[in-house]
Amino acid sequence: MTMTAHSSPEPTPTPASSSSGGGDSDDLRDLGYDQQLHRSLGKFASFAAGFSFVSILTTIFQLFGLGFGFGGPAFFWTWPIVYGGQFLVALCFAEIAARYPISGAIYQWSRRMGGEVVGWFGGWFMMIAQIVTAAAAAIALQVVLPTVWTGFQIIGDDSTLTSTSGAANAVLLGSVLLVAVTAINCVGVRWMSRVNNIGVTCELVGVTAVVLALFTHAKRGPDVVFDTGLPGAQPGYIWAFIVSGLMAAYVMVGFGSAGELAEETRNPRRVAPRTIRMALTVSAIGGGLMLLGALMAAPTLGDELATGGLPYVLDSVLGGFWGKVLLCDVAVAIFICTLAIQTACSRLMFSMARDGRLPFSARLARVNARTGTPIAPSILIGLLCVATLLVNVGNPAIFATLASVCIILIYLAYLAVTGPMLYRRLQGWPKGTVEVDAEGKKLFGLGRFGIVVNLGAVIYGALMVVNLAWPRTEIFDPAGDMPILRWAGPISIAITVLVGIACYPRGKEHPKPVTTIGRAATSRQTSDIATVD
Repeated sequence: MTMTAHSSPEPTPTPASSSSGGGDSDDLRDLGYDQQLHRSLGKFASFAAGFSFVSILTTIFQLFGLGFGFGGPAFFWTWPIVYGGQFLVALCFAEIAARYPISGAIYQWSRRMGGEVVGWFGGWFMMIAQIVTAAAAAIALQVVLPTVWTGFQIIGDDSTLTSTSGAANAVLLGSVLLVAVTAINCVGVRWMSRVNNIGVTCELVGVTAVVLALFTHAKRGPDVVFDTGLPGAQPGYIWAFIVSGLMAAYVMVGFGSAGELAEETRNPRRVAPRTIRMALTVSAIGGGLMLLGALMAAPTLGDELATGGLPYVLDSVLGGFWGKVLLCDVAVAIFICTLAIQTACSRLMFSMARDGRLPFSARLARVNARTGTPIAPSILIGLLCVATLLVNVGNPAIFATLASVCIILIYLAYLAVTGPMLYRRLQGWPKGTVEVDAEGKKLFGLGRFGIVVNLGAVIYGALMVVNLAWPRTEIFDPAGDMPILRWAGPISIAITVLVGIACYPRGKEHPKPVTTIGRAATSRQTSDIATVD
């Protein structure tokens, strides 16, 4: 087997920081882009971007009942299983984030591993998913604020999310939240970072308080996690267990947001890989303790827990006043979760538009000189999120189904990175390369474990897509009113692909073409590509 060198069609396929001149801006220029966004984020802000997207205080508060209702207390074990699978994905993301610290991470990574078509659809899937996810996060305010103070129920008297007045009020509160986070994103990344850092600190304090409160009011031991509950009395518990795992699958996404903000992070080649892994791991540890504490402290392990979820447990443990204090903290978590998702989505849209890959790209790629922020994508995403919220007024069941489906799109976007990355790795990437930063320090890499980790990430992602999209009435149409909704997963994927095909920039050459599939990058000291003969 011999290696032959060819000229690179892009400046440097997998470069590290420039050795001449140094600096993150020069580093970005080596990748073919000018520094337009303001680079001001440090390590904690990078970590906060991923942690606030996952937002365990928000998501576990909402979804605990889903997991327990299907799998009983033993559903707890789906949490470490999903974490293990997602950590394999996070390791792959960390390795590639060190080599391509560019905004629009999923899009940029997938196109460099899989080519233009794969990259475009990876970005498209992620963008659609983030818009729906931001709307779903914003609508969660309806579950929290009217409970804190009845004055937040502005429309009607029934605050139940599925009621007519509750659904309308949810759209109102969610729209106000989306306007607020859009304004913050337009002001600039510094303000976004400040708000997000404060919010993440509040959420970390809230998670710690919840865990301490639950464990100090335990009514049973940790062995409760081996109880399969009522579903365990029926044959085929494994299927109930698999369905209960959707709760963890819904929660542990978005940890790669540190990569989306790479062009605004100082020393992103070293910071982003670390914070991607840390955001997922801290979320997994905190969330796991919350789940265990709730199972140990719940007054009963019956239908009340399945329907009431974590709020039911906390109300029995903390009582009225402290329970409302915690709800205020949950509202803060919802706020920063929505902010983080919209920020990540705006950077993704900006990155694709900068390459001329979206309609109205020239406008969407424009960066405000004063704020260093792509304002048009933030405003457009805010409007699209509000439009998505309006579905909840007419039919909350359809909105809930959309929120479930968007998670499938996120996992497909992840596969658009890990799948081609595995193929490239089998072809030799990054074997034989020595990639270091401007200081000569080696970049994060998986080394000899690369193929095993990458293969595991692909297998896990594919299995999870099947599990998430499986046509289950109890997930997609629990009321039984619209039988077609059980097929929402496959239908939504097909619609997203068809609309994507219509929007794909056919006939337009990419201004910064990527390397051919099967080529492996040489060391950072050269801009050549090596192909395996």
